Amino acid sequence: MNKSESISNLAKALCKAQNEMGGAVKDSKNPFFKSNYADLTSVIKAIKEPFYNNGLSYSQFPVTSEGGSGIGVVTVLMHSSGEWLESEFYLPMAKKDAQGGAQCVTYARRYALQSMAGIPSADDDAEAAMMRGKAQLYVQEKTKEQLCGLAVDRHIDSLQYIRRMLVDPTNDNVALAKEAFGEIPEEDQRDMWVAPSKCETAFLTTEERKLLKGA
Repeated sequence: MNKSESISNLAKALCKAQNEMGGAVKDSKNPFFKSNYADLTSVIKAIKEPFYNNGLSYSQFPVTSEGGSGIGVVTVLMHSSGEWLESEFYLPMAKKDAQGGAQCVTYARRYALQSMAGIPSADDDAEAAMMRGKAQLYVQEKTKEQLCGLAVDRHIDSLQYIRRMLVDPTNDNVALAKEAFGEIPEEDQRDMWVAPSKCETAFLTTEERKLLKGA
């Protein structure tokens, strides 16, 4: 994280803003987890007035990781005194096309902004918080269920395609499903390879996992 030489004014203003903030309204639905979550618009609405009242503003712009395997955002939190904080957040791209890039950027913007502002949340796919009174970003250790939810959310398009292929598990369809699953980063594969009976955020059924494994 980069920052200005001093962030004392920014930290005081952020502390006041956080006291004025309510939680972001969870008005978007996740059909796979059968639950609601706060989308980017809700996060922006939650911080808009408290930020304005306390001389705070922010800017976000997309960036790519070294090698181009991931995409994310740089979030800059600014105070009217000229003090600032800058944080980067990256995600692996499930699909290296315009749609995949846009999905990653939208998710990264929401996650990073919510974390930077310290908005109270109970999202299924992300948990982060701002230490009260200090402008220091940190991400809480994820449980297995949260990690699975994060991985599923990042690769939902690929998983939906895999499911469509496995509805009619011919040799060709299973091969296509395995190929699509193989394009998902290994770390995310491991995180989402969880039985539904052991994890509420699991997407792949036991039968689907057997087909992908070749059992």
